[in-house]
Amino acid sequence: MKTLDGAVAAVVASGNCSGCGACTLLDDGLRMHLNEYGYARPTRVAGTRGSRGDAAAFRKLCPGVGVAAARPSGSRRHPTMGPHLGVWTVHASDAEVRRRGSSGGAITAITTWLLERGEAAKVIGASADAVEPRRTVSVTLQSKEEVLAAAGSRYAPTSNASVGAVRDAGAAVVGKPCEVAALRALASVTPGQHAPLLISFFCAGTPSQHATEKLLEFLGMPPLTPLRELWYRGRGWPGRFTAIATDGRTVSTDYDDSWGAHLGPTAQWRCKLCPDGVGESADLVAADFWHTDDRGYPVFTESEGVSALVARTARGLDVVERAIAAGVIVAAPLHIDRLAAVQPLQRRRRQLLFARLLGARLAGRTVPRYRGFGLLRLALHRPMQAVRTARGTYRRARETGVTP
Repeated sequence: MKTLDGAVAAVVASGNCSGCGACTLLDDGLRMHLNEYGYARPTRVAGTRGSRGDAAAFRKLCPGVGVAAARPSGSRRHPTMGPHLGVWTVHASDAEVRRRGSSGGAITAITTWLLERGEAAKVIGASADAVEPRRTVSVTLQSKEEVLAAAGSRYAPTSNASVGAVRDAGAAVVGKPCEVAALRALASVTPGQHAPLLISFFCAGTPSQHATEKLLEFLGMPPLTPLRELWYRGRGWPGRFTAIATDGRTVSTDYDDSWGAHLGPTAQWRCKLCPDGVGESADLVAADFWHTDDRGYPVFTESEGVSALVARTARGLDVVERAIAAGVIVAAPLHIDRLAAVQPLQRRRRQLLFARLLGARLAGRTVPRYRGFGLLRLALHRPMQAVRTARGTYRRARETGVTP
């Protein structure tokens, strides 16, 4: 793969593209577009420079090629929750920010505070498209009002690492774990480039755009109906999937149904092989701090939102501690094991990922290289589950083709 196009094409053809968009920063002729399956993929829209240097850089930053576990200076490492310098339960002190956010509004509160203080010149995030709210787009935010309007999770494809402003001095980026990993790697291979402040969240995968459209139809919203708003979560915790047409018609369903039955099952192949749904490469990362039942499984009854916040780097720790001191967020110390206990999906995914990768490789699929996550050691603690997972992945990989 001596050219950038060849290297990109190989990742896409293998099904290992996460849609992060970082490759487009290496060549202005690449853009992210939805493919026929509803996932964001790089597409050649203009001439290429054909640089071998760009191809080499791509192989170092693309999460579809490989990801290295983070080892920030001074941090401790949890086997499934990653590196940490500080962990808290938090929520925004502003009641409206807390209500609008997906789980406590911590990211919304902190990014707004950074903008107001002038510590961030802009925040790159994701929001509903202003014209077509069914779609999710990357946005550059520069005011509290813009950040609040974009609050809440978007369970659809977007490519925040493709926004050129991520390279600007004073930028803060809120992105999926694969996006922040790519941006961290990009800074390491670009002379004179420093990573922006990287903020992430626990991620269970990117669904197809088609899943949103099918869910709307399932709920009774006819195709092509003009929408005024669509949100996936927030405005409560965990919040409801809700769409409002321009004529006032409204459809809605709870989080367990929208994610569990409709959106989550369409997560792209690369997400099923993800070693890092917990955002190890971020400076700070937020997660739902779920209430749990007697078995330890999350309970999705509506209540006031509570986030867990993990500072992974000294930079992230400084931001969180100052935000607490300023009264921007209300926080209490949290032991990392308690966070792991209320995140069973993230625990199981990492514990059984070695088996999933093995099953895929035995089925003839190319898989990314993951370094430093201790995946074999985690799998050996659950040998019978690992064997079943490897067999199941092998069977599914043989039966279903690769979806680029």
